[in-house]
Amino acid sequence: MSNSKINRTNQIVKDFQEKMDYDELMNCMRCGFCLPSCPTYRETGGNEAASPRGRIAMMKAVVDGKMTPDEDFEKQLSLCLGCRACEPACPPGVKYGHLLEDAVDILQKNKKQSSSVKFLRGFLFDHLFPKKSNMITFTGLMWFYQKSGIQKFARATKLTRLVGKQMSAMERVLPDLPSPKQMKNRPTYVQPEGEVKKRVAFFSNCMMDTLFLDTNDSTLFLLKKAKCEVVIPEDQTCCGAILAHSGEKDKAKELAKKNIEAFEKENVDYIISNAGGCGALLAEYDHLLKDELDWLPRAKAFVRKVKDISEILYAVGLPEMELPPQIITYQDSCHLRNVMKTAAAPRKLLQSIKGVAYKEMVEADRCCGSAGTYNIIEQEMSMQILDHKMVKVLDTKATTIVTANPGCLLQMKLGIDREGYSNTMRGVHIVDLLAEAIKFSEEQKKNVLDKEGKKQPVNT
Repeated sequence: MSNSKINRTNQIVKDFQEKMDYDELMNCMRCGFCLPSCPTYRETGGNEAASPRGRIAMMKAVVDGKMTPDEDFEKQLSLCLGCRACEPACPPGVKYGHLLEDAVDILQKNKKQSSSVKFLRGFLFDHLFPKKSNMITFTGLMWFYQKSGIQKFARATKLTRLVGKQMSAMERVLPDLPSPKQMKNRPTYVQPEGEVKKRVAFFSNCMMDTLFLDTNDSTLFLLKKAKCEVVIPEDQTCCGAILAHSGEKDKAKELAKKNIEAFEKENVDYIISNAGGCGALLAEYDHLLKDELDWLPRAKAFVRKVKDISEILYAVGLPEMELPPQIITYQDSCHLRNVMKTAAAPRKLLQSIKGVAYKEMVEADRCCGSAGTYNIIEQEMSMQILDHKMVKVLDTKATTIVTANPGCLLQMKLGIDREGYSNTMRGVHIVDLLAEAIKFSEEQKKNVLDKEGKKQPVNT
């Protein structure tokens, strides 16, 4: 082993000893309750090292100086989806997700990277996600690719294969993207219909307000129908989740501070998120900033107001909803369920839609394999998990798969495409489906009034 590698290993061990929460590591009783909930443990046929209990044991062994943080150790941490399904199953409540984030952060800080990897990480974590103007430019280029005819040509000539099988598949399931003009002309305030029941601030999200802009529009439509006054702070930025999960914790903290500053200016009842992965980090800003005493009280005040869109819509209520007859099922967002503890509200909202049959999916709470960038970095495991997920989806005979996170949505669309059901099955974000149901119900009522001759007179 070279001197540089020895020095790197020694530094990692030192950082583990100084920065890992040893009390939290000791809280793991090795009882095994987490094992059935862990996708990678199940997919590897019961490999202990691929379980939460096994990974915690390895982290502790590094801290205790009994194990070298070698490539196999890094590989097992990388293989973890970070879905945190182990946490609700854990009797002593070990915060495995926090341990994983700290460990990945330490490894990343001490990792020797190639110039290309440094460039890519710098582009993503310094220039793309934290800066909305760059997200708009990036999405605008993709919009031009879709609308200019380049996409049709690339698909017809199979040029999309040049980016690799996985990226080519992801390209097929991207939504129709908004134009640069649409992305730049975003509202900062929405007045509700009638009396104001709640005043809320909307976390519009870097990806949701660009790649999934239609879903954000549906969110504002629903909040308006629910009689919520909505403010959308212009100074907000990326939540920092993708950075925190990728070993860029310091940068995630800076983004958290910017968001706290932006939202604490508003006198609101709640801060609303419509993306499970983002909402989960927003709801843990107090943990992210736990060592910064000047920010901790502000972070706690912020966290107390964070709510998923489904929670507020169910609590406040929506107008009547109806859709044409169809079977729908729901795939949990891991972080929405396991971190934000939101599972009942989405289901109750879906079950309140007239005309549809709701069918609960077996293991709907099991990860779909998306996990941020996991389906690109760990393609084989991600697709293995997705294939098993699609077996459960097909068992429901649903034609509409609903989820509550953009990554999960793309993953389920990818599953539909892989199974060859693109013409008979769809994946949809829950707020888009709820908005669709309200509009359909309103149209049905209008048609009934028209048939009864109660159409409003037209001025001549």
